[in-house]
Amino acid sequence: MGQFGPLQTAGPLVVWIVVVAFVFIECAVIIGLFLPGDSMLITAGIVMATHASGTGHIWALSGGAMVAAIAGNQVGYVIGHRTGSTLVARKNGKYLNTKNLHKVNVLLEKHGFWAVLVARWIPWVRTLCPMVAGAAKMNHRRYTIASTLGAIIWAPVLLLVGFYFGSFLEKVPWLLPAVLIAMVVLLVVGTGLGIWQYRKEMARPEETVEVEEVLE
Repeated sequence: MGQFGPLQTAGPLVVWIVVVAFVFIECAVIIGLFLPGDSMLITAGIVMATHASGTGHIWALSGGAMVAAIAGNQVGYVIGHRTGSTLVARKNGKYLNTKNLHKVNVLLEKHGFWAVLVARWIPWVRTLCPMVAGAAKMNHRRYTIASTLGAIIWAPVLLLVGFYFGSFLEKVPWLLPAVLIAMVVLLVVGTGLGIWQYRKEMARPEETVEVEEVLE
């Protein structure tokens, strides 16, 4: 990394805070719809590869991100369950709209366990699935098992992909700073645009969506 020090001096603690916070928020609440979770995990893995203690941290962070994802999904489920069978969407919203909530509801009705498992890899479904599952009264035990398995094969995998990609890039000194700077810039810009889009979306008129109960 040479003299490219900002990310080195930030230390693994900053990466821990960002990763755990992003993962939990994306899996728990609506604003997570607009956060670049996948690219954040890969970027965090690359950053960890630049630290001397990165190898030890990346495995611990993978566990921490997994726990944050599981906890976030439980919070999302509880929010949906307490809301009841009627959810609030946004008229003509980009993500939080009647069409998307209905799509998630249908996926859960048709595929149940497997829909929750696969939802981890589909950004907007990842955030809406817990809330819809809770509102649809999906069996909590089955939901928990599926979301936990999904967490194991989502956050740790993306972090490790980023880490080993970063380790490879370290063999090409001039390339690593360029890639890292580009990804961090994209992450910051993506987060800023996401927050702006969230505020724009929430300003749209509300419309209610009746969720069909998932019978399993």
